Amino acid sequence: MDETPKIIDTNKPLMSGEYSNKRVDINVLKARAKEIQDKENIKNSAIICFFVILIGSLGIYFSA
Repeated sequence: MDETPKIIDTNKPLMSGEYSNKRVDINVLKARAKEIQDKENIKNSAIICFFVILIGSLGIYFSA
């Protein structure tokens, strides 16, 4: 317990009262949403293709 205590500067507020009104372009938001959706669609397509190939190969294996 020989440590020195940390001194907190009480002259500065914890949160800044300055809030800027930034405008958001709807086209930017749509582009971001489309990118995320495209990635999800590619992943889902890959999973479906994997299962179709798996079921097809199992069908060929068990029919022989």
